[in-house]
Amino acid sequence: MSAVLNNFLKYISFDTQSREDMEAVPSTEKQRLLARELAAQLQAMKAENVMVDEHCYVYATIPATTEKAVPVLGFIAHMDTAPAYSGEGVKPQIVENYDGGDILMNKDTGLVMKPQDFPDLLKYKGQDIITTDGTTLLGADDKAGVAEIMAMAEHLLAHPEIPHGTIRIGFTPDEEVGRGADFFDVKCFGADVAYTVDGGGLGELEYENFNAASARVLVHGSSIHPGSSKGRMKNALLMAMEFHNMLPAAENPMYTEGYEGFYHLDSMRGTVEEARMDYIIRDHSKEKFEEKKAFMERVTEYLNSRYHAGTVELLLKDSYYNMKEKIQPHMYLIDVAKASMEEIGIEPKVTPIRGGTDGARLSYEGLPCPNLCTGGYNYHGKFEFIPVQSMEKVVELLLKIIEKFTERE
Repeated sequence: MSAVLNNFLKYISFDTQSREDMEAVPSTEKQRLLARELAAQLQAMKAENVMVDEHCYVYATIPATTEKAVPVLGFIAHMDTAPAYSGEGVKPQIVENYDGGDILMNKDTGLVMKPQDFPDLLKYKGQDIITTDGTTLLGADDKAGVAEIMAMAEHLLAHPEIPHGTIRIGFTPDEEVGRGADFFDVKCFGADVAYTVDGGGLGELEYENFNAASARVLVHGSSIHPGSSKGRMKNALLMAMEFHNMLPAAENPMYTEGYEGFYHLDSMRGTVEEARMDYIIRDHSKEKFEEKKAFMERVTEYLNSRYHAGTVELLLKDSYYNMKEKIQPHMYLIDVAKASMEEIGIEPKVTPIRGGTDGARLSYEGLPCPNLCTGGYNYHGKFEFIPVQSMEKVVELLLKIIEKFTERE
């Protein structure tokens, strides 16, 4: 079994699901168990400056093996899995030498993953594919990235004859709930530049991401017995529906792709008396992003003028911004990654992230940090999968990037 596969299977056995309703970092204490495991492994490998801080961030150093002046290079991945689907008791299965047909994921439930629904499967015919049994997510987002960085570290520390500069490693909690960079100590990390290893299919390379905000809509109604409510009841649920129906119907994630932004209703709950809706707002264009927030404010003003002031409350909070403007002065990061991919037989696919990474926020904190692929697909759900050979190729990619950084003048 390869080092990266062994690592991955170990890490997905830890339930590290984060929680959106908790303000603390980490949002779940169980993330600390994986953090301690990673620190112990790094110490056993003889990495230096290994630490787990009070907020569950893991840091470590692979010391330089060359006297040449080389920028300090960082690699970052996150330990938590998404709140959207259970990460407890993951039961992985490896489909060896995939034949291109349907994959029976669970004999008891009859759950099948079909290439007609997930055509990316066909790219990996003849390879070994890891799936779940359909009762949990797999956790490749981002334990594949963690496993790949750890396999890279193990290789370099076991081969001090390989010349390279100082390498810094960072593993973060709570990325999936937008707080992965909240307490990341950029100064302590000490890298000049870095990559997150948190992307999708093999070859993905990303330095553009959404501008992101959250929006909470609170609607205050008035509940009165329906038998005597004429002219007096104000149904918060109906007013919430009215709010939602005023948003552009086509600007919904199910109708968008590429650079197109959206409003996404993530949750809705309530009664006649009170209702609440939670949205995420996304757009690659800063101008369109600001327009989306302003539009929600106008809808709020309109409904308050129609019903009465204070009926609808809108709480907007920016989450992160498009890192493109922070990466553009450091485009050699993209050039090095592309050249590294091409040299080891990976076709680079430079695409915008329809989401975000810790690297987006870290780029705004002074650490330019584009995103590399992990090899996985269908994140945050039961049909998640990752080819073993893709993980092994990403390890090779990380080593090649380090080699090219060392060779740069």
